[in-house]
Amino acid sequence: MAIARLSGGPLDGQLIPLEPGVTDSLIMPYGEGQLIYHRAGRDVNTGDHDGPTEARFVYVEATEDINPDPDGRDE
Repeated sequence: MAIARLSGGPLDGQLIPLEPGVTDSLIMPYGEGQLIYHRAGRDVNTGDHDGPTEARFVYVEATEDINPDPDGRDE
């Protein structure tokens, strides 16, 4: 099994299982919209005995505004 390490955006630092066949981008549901991450660099841990293969995905954009406080208040 491979894992995706997400970098940047609201899911920064998250590790998620990487489905077979995923190539260059991940589209993740988030609130009312979606987050888009693109693969960056080479996969690591690709050997038989060094743990799960890990791919780094970097945040690109969100399809909707990301606002944790819909009232617009900063506290």
